[in-house]
Amino acid sequence: MRRRGRLRQDRGQVAIEFLGMTPLIVLTLVLMWQCVLVGYAFTLAGNAADEGVRAGTAAPRGAREGACRTAALEDLSGEWRSGATVPRCGGTGFVTADVDLRVPVLFPGSIDFPVTVHGHAGAVEEVKD
Repeated sequence: MRRRGRLRQDRGQVAIEFLGMTPLIVLTLVLMWQCVLVGYAFTLAGNAADEGVRAGTAAPRGAREGACRTAALEDLSGEWRSGATVPRCGGTGFVTADVDLRVPVLFPGSIDFPVTVHGHAGAVEEVKD
């Protein structure tokens, strides 16, 4: 008999514990998502730099910088492109491109995380006969 009364006193305990853990669970999910965004930004920055170098090596020397910058930013979506800069693009003999991306908080188009991701690529200039 005593055991039955004890079970009634514990009723609702799981619901209270779950409510207490909910903020911690949500915070963990948000932090994991932010880590995913940082990793994705590294992937985008590296790919943008590769695309810029690829276009820069095929362009004539006078048009190299413009072709490189255009190609580096071309494949980025609008929200990522607005937070992207191409501080260096070009060179002679060995063409390099640098792309910097600002990492958003939670989703692209929102406020920016105080982290900038840097992508760098280089390739040897194509020789045209």
